[in-house]
Amino acid sequence: MKKSIFILCFIFFNYTVSNACDKCGTYNNSDFKIKSATITHKADLGITVWDIKVEGTAGKTMPKPVGQLNGAPVLAYVFPTTLKSSDIGFGQAEGIVALALTSHPDFEDTPLWDENLDGNYLNDGLVWHAHWVLLVEDKRVAGGLSVREFTKGDPNVILPPTNPGMAMYMDSPGFNIVSKGNSIKVIVPNFRINNKTNFKFDAVSCYMEVSTGAGGSHEGEGKKPMLGVYKVYTVASGNLSLPYSVK
Repeated sequence: MKKSIFILCFIFFNYTVSNACDKCGTYNNSDFKIKSATITHKADLGITVWDIKVEGTAGKTMPKPVGQLNGAPVLAYVFPTTLKSSDIGFGQAEGIVALALTSHPDFEDTPLWDENLDGNYLNDGLVWHAHWVLLVEDKRVAGGLSVREFTKGDPNVILPPTNPGMAMYMDSPGFNIVSKGNSIKVIVPNFRINNKTNFKFDAVSCYMEVSTGAGGSHEGEGKKPMLGVYKVYTVASGNLSLPYSVK
């Protein structure tokens, strides 16, 4: 885990000098300027409440659709943690366990959940929703990180049954998200994190983007990751050192 934190710190000290992303700047406003981040354990309810507070209005700014999966924008509030992959159902896979609160209008990746309650489970990617992801260092993108990928059909890959069926370490757990004023919160039951309540974390706001390649299949090692971080807007700690503890 110390190695993972070192990677995060190294990436942080490099992302500020990386090439600018014109599309990323469109969303760089006070809604993504993080003021604080907390995770509070409520033992009587068996849950943790994860909370990010921003200078503006949390969750107000959402991505504009591009009309296709390739190049689709994703905005996110992300909690990198020191949790283990096995704590969230990813087996022993290596990577930084992160809980990402995301919005993306061009695709649906929570087929089990109807977040906008219209009876259609396949049209609510824009509504803020939660994903567990494994982040890895990736020099192909300016933000220095991407969601870890794998070859479809690999028998060694372990994912929770709530995963969206994409060839990367991503889960769609269906956690409840509440955004109000300058705060966006997500409620996580203790048993969904292996009853761990003594981990470290940080908070990041960022612009991510999907790349499927020209053919749309993204088979093999693409020029860009399937889901990469292209711009980090703010980091709660200032240095991605994951200094915060669960209260």
